[in-house]
Amino acid sequence: MSALICGSMAYDTIMVFHDKFKNHILPEKVHMLNVCFLVPTIRREFGGCAGNIAYNLKLLGEHPSIMATVGHDFEPYAQWLSQCHISDKFINKLDSEFTGQAYITTDEDDNQITAFHPGAMNESHLNSIPINEGISIGIVSPDGKQGMQQHAQEFVDANIPFIFDPGQGMPMFSGDELLELLDLSTWATFNDYESALMQEVTGLNLEQLAERVEALIITLGGDGSKIYTEGKCIDIPSAKAKELNDPTGCGDAYRAGLLYGIMNEYEWEDTGRIASLLGSIKIEHHGTQNHTFTLNQFKARYQECFDRTF
Repeated sequence: MSALICGSMAYDTIMVFHDKFKNHILPEKVHMLNVCFLVPTIRREFGGCAGNIAYNLKLLGEHPSIMATVGHDFEPYAQWLSQCHISDKFINKLDSEFTGQAYITTDEDDNQITAFHPGAMNESHLNSIPINEGISIGIVSPDGKQGMQQHAQEFVDANIPFIFDPGQGMPMFSGDELLELLDLSTWATFNDYESALMQEVTGLNLEQLAERVEALIITLGGDGSKIYTEGKCIDIPSAKAKELNDPTGCGDAYRAGLLYGIMNEYEWEDTGRIASLLGSIKIEHHGTQNHTFTLNQFKARYQECFDRTF
């Protein structure tokens, strides 16, 4: 099987605030917020949802292709993808735009404040799902609004199953628009906050939302995840991380695990655990694409964490 990863490509500027945001933000003054966080630690990394998902899926031995729009500054990232043997065949470069830019500040509680410049991502609708290219599964992750809607419909028209992963892009859509995308998708995934927002804007609970897809996956951070499918809820335990260094990109790693499990037709109990372990390995490393392992190493860690194999 071959996976097409639709979503953002971005450069992540990651800063670490050696304190807690809550110590510097006064609730009674949020209407006139004026704060400055000293960040002595700063890094620039390759990121974006599509890039991160593809990177993790490649580590598991699959051959993902990225479909995204990028800017005139993309060459260093293109060289990195080539080094990682990740296809950029469906990446569209726009010379008049910047590649997406994320500025992420993390505090000691792993809370994050992010500013994001979409740049070329806003033109993602210029891309179309390729047909007759051997694509057997896809994911629609955060991207330009029009592009996300278009690509979801194109997956359906091409009879290609896909995961709907709105992520940070959720505020762009109304409740009705989110339900339309959910109904087009085969599977859907949200984190805990996103699932609460989805319920609020649609007026449906998780069980009702799950009825509209083959599986609804909700991640709960250190509390594991839940997979709603076929009228039941499967509890997935979290994989214990050896260190807690950087939460940026953990959700993308988890989604790569979902794709891998689905592509290899594993049961949801194993698919969820694979995804959980990928997220834990990611959090042990700074940046979103700096961890590495062989598939055999991953399987050994899986058995160590869950006392089972896949």
